[in-house]
Amino acid sequence: MTMKTGTRFAFMVGLTMLIVLIVWQGIGEITTALVAAGWGLLIVTAFHLIPMLSSSLCWRGLFPSKHRPTLLRLLQARWVGESINSLLPVAQIGGELAKARWIMHHNVPGTTAGASVVVELTITLMTQILFTLLGLVLLLLQLDPDATLVMAIALGMVIFVALLFIFYSAQRKRFFGKMAHMMENIAGGIEWLSLSGGADKLDMAIERIYGSKKVLATASAWRLFSWLLGTGEVWLLMYFLGLPVSFPEALLLESLGQAIRAAGFLIPASLGIQEGGFLLLGTVLGIPPQTALALSLGKRIRELLLGLPGLIIWQLSIGQRLWQRRQSEQATGSENI
Repeated sequence: MTMKTGTRFAFMVGLTMLIVLIVWQGIGEITTALVAAGWGLLIVTAFHLIPMLSSSLCWRGLFPSKHRPTLLRLLQARWVGESINSLLPVAQIGGELAKARWIMHHNVPGTTAGASVVVELTITLMTQILFTLLGLVLLLLQLDPDATLVMAIALGMVIFVALLFIFYSAQRKRFFGKMAHMMENIAGGIEWLSLSGGADKLDMAIERIYGSKKVLATASAWRLFSWLLGTGEVWLLMYFLGLPVSFPEALLLESLGQAIRAAGFLIPASLGIQEGGFLLLGTVLGIPPQTALALSLGKRIRELLLGLPGLIIWQLSIGQRLWQRRQSEQATGSENI
């Protein structure tokens, strides 16, 4: 209940920030810019499938050959995971769990699915650091960059790297197994036995992936490539909003915009945080505040256009599995009679 209350409070804070920013900069002008983009928003939505494909290739490389899902299956799982992370208050974790469960229901062992998601999440964070550093370099090359903005992003990067190091170290020290064994002791060694066995296997599966440098290097290259491809989304949005930017400028907006959004993960969908970040970045590039906000809202429209169908598919999948389980239980009951 405390977590739910905190999430609701964070959502209200973010929503309030978003509304204040939109009203402050002018609802009419922002709406006019988005309307002018028109059908271009559908092109931006379709384009997002390209970086999603690259991210799926990163993930696919982390599976052993005998349990490697098809690229289409992984693309479906990533679509569902992104939809959950973008539109639901799950602190960017719920989508990762949904990805693992999706492929588990398609003949992939649980430990293999879990290990691939954990390592892929680590690779995502590591490559995002590199992508953000590239954006910082571009920012520093701009004329008279805002020192406050640079310091804020730099501080966020330090915290981000520290958290990533802790997360990575925990994986290499069999964190999941230790946590499960602790649960066994608390529960009297009964309820958590199965979880502990699964956690130990998960730790070993993670270690096996980290043991292959070639696999990690290839997966990291695909993930970094997907970050770079995401720059095309900003470039297209700015073009359709009527204020084209160069590719380096689009890269700056995308890399630092993603970093600011990641820093605001405690607020569902980083409401208000992402918009404030684009306003600050827009001042560096001379982008009018109304256009900067329209850019952020354009990205959110893309999330809705892709995310809502993703959530529907996820719910239909859950409903189908529940129906199949119910049918199986009824069949078993009939046999026993």
